[in-house]
Amino acid sequence: MAGVRKLDLEESLELGPNWRHACHALLYAPDPRLLFGRIPLRYAVLMQMRFDGRLGFPGGFVTLQNESLEDGLNRELGEELGDAAAAFRVERADHRSSRTVSDRCVVTHFYVKRLTLEQLAAVEIGAPHAKDHGLEVLGLVRVPLYTLRDGVGGLPAFLENTFIGTAREQLLEALQDLGLLKSGSVSALH
Repeated sequence: MAGVRKLDLEESLELGPNWRHACHALLYAPDPRLLFGRIPLRYAVLMQMRFDGRLGFPGGFVTLQNESLEDGLNRELGEELGDAAAAFRVERADHRSSRTVSDRCVVTHFYVKRLTLEQLAAVEIGAPHAKDHGLEVLGLVRVPLYTLRDGVGGLPAFLENTFIGTAREQLLEALQDLGLLKSGSVSALH
């Protein structure tokens, strides 16, 4: 994406009043189950289908005059995911990266939060009752973190979808940084 630049969080907060800030979170949980009794799932990672038909992460714009980045993100999670989002809180320690989109004067902040599988399942169950379900959010989807024998099914096929902004890159970076895939898997997908 043209005009996108990584920067540290402190630098992003000093950009001034003309810049808008958007916060999004990757929510994940360890998942010890096997698909078809033989394919290890390892982790459940949530993304959402947005109103525009693109995949992205839950979150949205925050107003720094009224709230902190994290307060705004947690508010957005409640609106998009429902009451189950109140069972956890995304904190500053969960921040992974910030990027500017200079042609739009937008700073995107990306967070990663580890949940229990029970918390993640509660989010999935409750999301259809959230305020923004059917409006901004059309549904949640789990990212398949495996590749089928044909070399296409699973994560490679999932990555062929259309993602909003830098969500695809954020997903791949997080999967690699957190070690959620078998080693070497992410580099083969770029």
